[in-house]
Amino acid sequence: MAQTVRSGADRLSDLGEQLLKGKKFGLLTNPTGIDSNYRSTIDVCAGMRDAKLTVLFACEHGIRGERQAGVKIPDETDEETGLQVYSLYGEHSKPTSSMLQGLDAIVFDIQDLGVRFYTYLSTLVYVMEACAEHGVEVIVLDRPNPLGGLASEGGYLQEGYYSMVGAWKVPFRTGLTIGEFAGLVREQMATPCKLQVIPMLHWKRDMEYPDTGLAWLPPSPNMPTMDTIRVYAGNCLFEGTNLSEGRGTTKPFEMVGAPWLRARGICGTLNRQALPGVRFHPVTFTPVISKHKGELCNGIMTFITDKHAYQAVPTGLHLLHAVMEAHPEQFEWVRPGGEGSHYFIDVLSGSDRVRLTLHEDGALEAILADWERDRAHWDSIRSKYHLYD
Repeated sequence: MAQTVRSGADRLSDLGEQLLKGKKFGLLTNPTGIDSNYRSTIDVCAGMRDAKLTVLFACEHGIRGERQAGVKIPDETDEETGLQVYSLYGEHSKPTSSMLQGLDAIVFDIQDLGVRFYTYLSTLVYVMEACAEHGVEVIVLDRPNPLGGLASEGGYLQEGYYSMVGAWKVPFRTGLTIGEFAGLVREQMATPCKLQVIPMLHWKRDMEYPDTGLAWLPPSPNMPTMDTIRVYAGNCLFEGTNLSEGRGTTKPFEMVGAPWLRARGICGTLNRQALPGVRFHPVTFTPVISKHKGELCNGIMTFITDKHAYQAVPTGLHLLHAVMEAHPEQFEWVRPGGEGSHYFIDVLSGSDRVRLTLHEDGALEAILADWERDRAHWDSIRSKYHLYD
């Protein structure tokens, strides 16, 4: 496909020297930070003549994408550039004053999914808050929302449940680009940071990533394809359960399962419900990492039959409900990791409601109805921050 969209990274070569002239700056990026000529944003920034890249920042998975989900990252030295790399996914999630010392700006260039609990959004929030406190400018190089910018899904994150997998009051799927999200956060911050978004050229809200002509690099190890991204906003809820969410297989999030799962019966139950744009089919798999590592799992595969009709969040909750009903004794929620911490399902779903009520009669429909009200309210707000038609 011919190139149709120019990302913020593509425009950095034209605008970067002007925006950053005379400044010392840091760069927060990962392997997705490339332009259409396959140049790393790190290399582009390091080669600037009138601005000085002095430090790198790493979020989840690392500056070179070398670490699995949830693996804490230490501060280190980047072998390719010799620059200091400060970790924002380890001891600190928010840049400290010493990390920001001497910086005029931080450039942010990461491909996001437009899903609340994908941690790159939270990292951006924490960077913006720290930069506001220390007078450092934030420059976001915008990139496409892989699923386009027309639809949003799911309910809001509730007070008391903010975490690394949800740092701002948004629904499951935002329907925003990373730059549009940054604009919304800045306006809603108690103390706004100085923000510049370098917008894309030629991106339209009805474009999915394959329509852009941009090269695709997986933004994390378990996000390899568009099919994974389509199901992620719903099936990620299984991270909060004792089922495998397919990590350590070639179909993460598309398959969920456990050794004890009666997959065929659950698939039949769900298929009779005729949820829009989806079919379920029993499969077997053996994860090589994460939950049920090395165990043969009976699994359920989510096949999207109509991407325009399919809704990840309602579908994922229906799947979760069906598993709970079929296995009241085997099914469990992943318990909190320490004193004072939440169940993981609570911070993923945005409150304790799913965990405490989903097993009750009528709860599935009630939760989805409230989430739909949240989504409609969100759509009335988010259009104010749209940078693209």
